[in-house]
Amino acid sequence: MNYLIPANSKNGNLIFNIFTWFDLILFGVGILVSIILLVVISPESLSTSIICLAPGLTCSFLVIPVPNYHNILTVIKEMISFFYGRRNYKWKGWCYTDEYK
Repeated sequence: MNYLIPANSKNGNLIFNIFTWFDLILFGVGILVSIILLVVISPESLSTSIICLAPGLTCSFLVIPVPNYHNILTVIKEMISFFYGRRNYKWKGWCYTDEYK
């Protein structure tokens, strides 16, 4: 009577077991913008080449998988939710209706 539960049951819903559609679209748009900037600007110095590559590098950084979260974008969303979310929680436990008014 042992039950085997897979450790990562969500991996089957992901593309390449890592990415969601939004992650791939974000990554693709960042790389596409970087390529367009490289073609249009044709950088001749280090600073302009860094500016041209910044969208692709930023989007690549956001979709990097991290342990215990999906990716860096999810970590940033959770941090914003934690720091700017509501802090005083209303009690709705098992004795919520038994309290005196």
